[in-house]
Amino acid sequence: MEWLQYLLFLLCPLMMIFCMKGHGGSHKHQDSHITRDLNRKVVNLQEENKKLKNEVDSLSSIVKKES
Repeated sequence: MEWLQYLLFLLCPLMMIFCMKGHGGSHKHQDSHITRDLNRKVVNLQEENKKLKNEVDSLSSIVKKES
């Protein structure tokens, strides 16, 4: 009967390893979506920054011509 106690004692960490491994798989899938969304937002911000920089340059040149 003592071997049953050892078996239960060893079974607990093994079950924990399998449960944690199964639980961790869903985060990888979610992380890829988050990363993709962040990359898309960064690209959009870079494009908007470029447009705004061009607009500032254009307005700066107009102000210089008027003065």
